[in-house]
Amino acid sequence: MPYGLYLSAEGAYAQSRRLEVISNNLANVDTVGFKRQLAMLQSRYAEAVEQGLQPPDTGAIEDIGGGVRVRETRSDFSPGPVRRTGVPTDVAVSGDGFFTVRKGEETLLTRAGNFQLTAQGVLATQQGYPVLSDLGVPVHILAENGPWQITEDGLIVQRGLVQRLGLVRPGSQNDLVRVGENLFRPVAETEPLPAEARHVAAGHLEDSGVRPATEMIALIEAARILEANVNMMKTQDQMVSALVNRVLSV
Repeated sequence: MPYGLYLSAEGAYAQSRRLEVISNNLANVDTVGFKRQLAMLQSRYAEAVEQGLQPPDTGAIEDIGGGVRVRETRSDFSPGPVRRTGVPTDVAVSGDGFFTVRKGEETLLTRAGNFQLTAQGVLATQQGYPVLSDLGVPVHILAENGPWQITEDGLIVQRGLVQRLGLVRPGSQNDLVRVGENLFRPVAETEPLPAEARHVAAGHLEDSGVRPATEMIALIEAARILEANVNMMKTQDQMVSALVNRVLSV
């Protein structure tokens, strides 16, 4: 089997994975607080090098390269545009902070501030996960306690009662693992946002960080590269078939 056929197949698979990531970004163009994903491509060593049969960078025929693969997918945590909604339970956080929510026994992070009040007066995400205060307990806003407001530094004030939204930041953005539902699991310790960095905007939302035009250009590019790799596979298959037929005819 021609080695080029394997290279083209690997390239086609990598672009297929990339198309999946881009398509998911486009599907979440209207998802509040969504962070676009990036497919990180990496060149591969030749098969002989990966199996330890040949040292790399020798220039030998066994070290001609192994094509490309998707090494991992990463999230782009660049802030999305903030828009005013006027809804009291909508909150946008600025800077590198995250809201903390409770899902089962886990404390997870999110940038999606389109919260809601449950029948029990618990501030929760759209999926019903309680939003936590800086004490690690669910935030309660009870109607019988009268009017309430969220201040610019993340304080929930209601008839003299004050609760602080649990705002934290990871030591590194690489410490966050996407777990679905617009949530991230920290794999290392997080730290509370210091007082000078606690900035939120009540009645506002951070929109998706996906730029449709950018994603569409990337989608077209990946589709054309995928098509080129598939055509190369067809060409090499035809070459092998023609060679076999010629040998058989002799």
